[in-house]
Amino acid sequence: MRRFRILLFTAAADSFLNCSSDNEITVEEASFVHTEPPQDGSAPPVVSSDMEVLHDKVKKQVIKEGHGKRPLKFATCFVHYRAWVQGSSHKFEDTWQEQHPIELVLGKEKKEMSGLGIGVGNMRSGECALLHVGWELGYGKEGSFSFPNVPPMADLVYEVELIGFDDIKEGKARSDMTVEERIAAADRRKIEGNEYFKKKKLEEAMQQYEMAIAYMGDDFMFQLFGKYRDMALAVKNPCHLNMAACLIKLNRFNEAIVQCSIVLSEDESNVKALFRRGKAKSELGQTESAREDFLKAKKYSPEDKEILWELRLLAEQDKVLYQKQKELYKGLFGPRPEVKPKKANYLPIFWQWLVSLIHYLIRMLKRKNE
Repeated sequence: MRRFRILLFTAAADSFLNCSSDNEITVEEASFVHTEPPQDGSAPPVVSSDMEVLHDKVKKQVIKEGHGKRPLKFATCFVHYRAWVQGSSHKFEDTWQEQHPIELVLGKEKKEMSGLGIGVGNMRSGECALLHVGWELGYGKEGSFSFPNVPPMADLVYEVELIGFDDIKEGKARSDMTVEERIAAADRRKIEGNEYFKKKKLEEAMQQYEMAIAYMGDDFMFQLFGKYRDMALAVKNPCHLNMAACLIKLNRFNEAIVQCSIVLSEDESNVKALFRRGKAKSELGQTESAREDFLKAKKYSPEDKEILWELRLLAEQDKVLYQKQKELYKGLFGPRPEVKPKKANYLPIFWQWLVSLIHYLIRMLKRKNE
């Protein structure tokens, strides 16, 4: 069924995902759902790359190469990480699981994160690495009150991804920015992401969209109302939709569904969110749920050719499935056997007639004798 879909409709889907205008491309414009976290996260990953010494107490192994330059001092970095006590299976923090990155201003990080800061300062956007941090640049002699799994003098291991960084606002954290500054910073990232998307650099595009979304965290959006909320959503929602477009192209359909659902929680009539969520569900074989999304999208945009195309596709799939089921049942039970007419057996009838005749003659003789 999936093969049937791809053969018929790849061209139509690509044309929808790649269309552009002066203001926006059909990725759109960043709540936070991370890109694929490496391995399962229950223990530090096994890495075979060389150990790079960044500091007497900080060493790095590259898991995935990044791109571009490294962040400068006071750059605002957005990071996902998991943290373990070295030599044990005690994981004490996981921002991937929480689906929210942390914001790290290099040179202004907390004391217990100074080793992490050194590592991040030596990474590039999109890079994933394993950091080995000595206890002196971690939670020190006392360990951690917040994380009881971190004992005194515990060396740490971090699995880190640098999503991206912003050098423009030197040393200025999101919490210190005005609403206009945060929206403007997010919009810059959205525009950069769109440029990457046009060049088919999907991973780089998603990093920019994630950076934009990071400026629009739930705590920030909760405080906004009126025109400021509208301004923020005008940047944030298109970033989610652009993320969904990238994820569909990368066949990461479950993640695309999440991104579209975030938009629909704010705007239940968003046609692009309904269409792309339906597209992702259809690729996963969730036919009825996909049809529901397409029909909702059609309600708000009844002449949209892409929506009508997808609905026709689902109808064709239903026909193919019906024919396959019909053939399957036919093979299971076989053709119905022909009913042959039974040959009449006259012998019992003859004997019955003969007995009746004899009985009749006997009665006639008795009457005659009387």
